[in-house]
Amino acid sequence: MAKTAIMTREDRSLGTRIQQFPSRVGTFLSDVRNEMRKVTFPSRKEVQATTLVVIITVTLFGIYFFILDQAFAPAVGWVLKHSK
Repeated sequence: MAKTAIMTREDRSLGTRIQQFPSRVGTFLSDVRNEMRKVTFPSRKEVQATTLVVIITVTLFGIYFFILDQAFAPAVGWVLKHSK
């Protein structure tokens, strides 16, 4: 985990911050490298399975909303036509 430093009044000066910049960048990059070692990537089979689930779900929701649209379109049209 990244360590947050509590800066005293003297540490807040521009010169001090500029001097600390390279070590802070190095610490940050080291933390990033350590966290990236913990990352696990899904296998090709897992990606294919979840992609298939997404495609099927989007298709089913598309069909569902198409049916709802077709069912409510005449009623909404009638209300808009007679609301003058």
